[in-house]
Amino acid sequence: MLFNSLAFLVFFACFFVLYWSLRGTSRLTLCLVGSYVFYGWWDYRFLGLLFVSTLIDFLVGIKLQSCQSSGMRKALLTTSLVSNLGILATFKYLGFFVESLQTGLAPLGITLDWPTINILLPAGISFYTFQTMSYSIDLYRRDLQAERSLLKFATFVSFFPQLVAGPIVRARQFLPQLQSDRVLNWREFESGFGRVLLGFFKKLVIADSIAVVADPFFLDPFGYSTINASLIVVLYAFQVYCDFSGYSDIAIGLSRMLGFALPENFCAPYFSTSPSEFWRRWHMTLSTWMRDYVYVPLGGNRCGEWMTRRNLIITMLLGGLWHGASWNFVIWGAVHAVILVVHRAYVSFSRPEPEAEIPIMILPPKKTTPVTRSWFVDLGVDCLKSGMLFIVVCVTWVFFRSPTLGIAIQILTQIVTCDDLSLSSLQNRIPLMKAVLLVAIFSVYELLSVMEPMQAFFQRTPVVKCVAYAGALWMIALFGTFAGNQFIYFQF
Repeated sequence: MLFNSLAFLVFFACFFVLYWSLRGTSRLTLCLVGSYVFYGWWDYRFLGLLFVSTLIDFLVGIKLQSCQSSGMRKALLTTSLVSNLGILATFKYLGFFVESLQTGLAPLGITLDWPTINILLPAGISFYTFQTMSYSIDLYRRDLQAERSLLKFATFVSFFPQLVAGPIVRARQFLPQLQSDRVLNWREFESGFGRVLLGFFKKLVIADSIAVVADPFFLDPFGYSTINASLIVVLYAFQVYCDFSGYSDIAIGLSRMLGFALPENFCAPYFSTSPSEFWRRWHMTLSTWMRDYVYVPLGGNRCGEWMTRRNLIITMLLGGLWHGASWNFVIWGAVHAVILVVHRAYVSFSRPEPEAEIPIMILPPKKTTPVTRSWFVDLGVDCLKSGMLFIVVCVTWVFFRSPTLGIAIQILTQIVTCDDLSLSSLQNRIPLMKAVLLVAIFSVYELLSVMEPMQAFFQRTPVVKCVAYAGALWMIALFGTFAGNQFIYFQF
């Protein structure tokens, strides 16, 4: 069931009324049943897989809580990890590994007569697998108490707003919220509604408008001029951002309307001034998951510079592979790993001031601080850094989006050859210019939305909120693409 479908709007309206009319166990049961209906709408056969994954970690968690033997605790954790990763590997990576092995052995004259394996990928399997794995790992580390109610644990795993494409929610964030009934709060409801509108605006108006010109290009880039290819690659950077962050906004907004708080997943990533800051702002729940459960256990930055670089590379390669069973995703992760390693080496040699969590370019000067030449210089430097980083990130998106490595190389070749820089060479000009205009409008909004004075003004002025919500609805109605396009991250 897609958020951007009539079926979901009807489903959520009915669910919302029933949810707030029930209490206690009845409400939790409704959450679980509703989540399973939502997930089974795609393919009911995968409901069994979701339940098996839930049951394994629930039982392992109870045993981990009471077990004191170090060896037995390791065995229980291994059971959870092997079960989860085994399911994920079978459904997502088995065919990829078999085909890669066949291709790698062919030059050696070795032929494997193994049949090509095409297994339908269950929606959201990477997301809920990581959620249940983090639960078992936290229990093993004694950072968490086991949940003894199967109803509550199953609701945590399958909660429908974030089940298919995140944010990746950890047990310590969500399970405490299930211990008592949520109370309907008008401020949270209104905030959630506004967040849902923002998500639909990003998806229907920005992402789907760009898809009209980007999808045909990435399927067959031949014949496009340099300026045409470059422009579409830049637009795709906004498509993938608005599509994925739009889903996260809808998920967070729906949850707020139901009284739950989900973690933020994006924070204006294209305003970042360094690669490390980009990953603190992009898909934050995955970034922190990879940091806490991969990078830090490998040793993090505590084992010397060379080992730190190794840990970064391994983490980013696994992060790339998490996105899909394709060498394109591995290369995408590897390129980001190289960028992070090079930036870290540059920082160690230049020894600049420590990076701020939020770049100066999106912060206005304090009232008590006069606008000086130094501030303008810093602003210009940050703008330059953000621009350069954005260009590099756009190049990495070519590998992320292209269906094959050959097409990715072809696109980059067309860009660097500079064969035709004339605007007359643009194809699909009307949808292309529409996409450019919408991205420009969105960029202005994104810049204003991260400024603290603008945030405060919006929050304390109800009239401005009403105008903003009405404007979002008007933009969705006027420029929205209502083709029922699937969200990009559903395939992961």
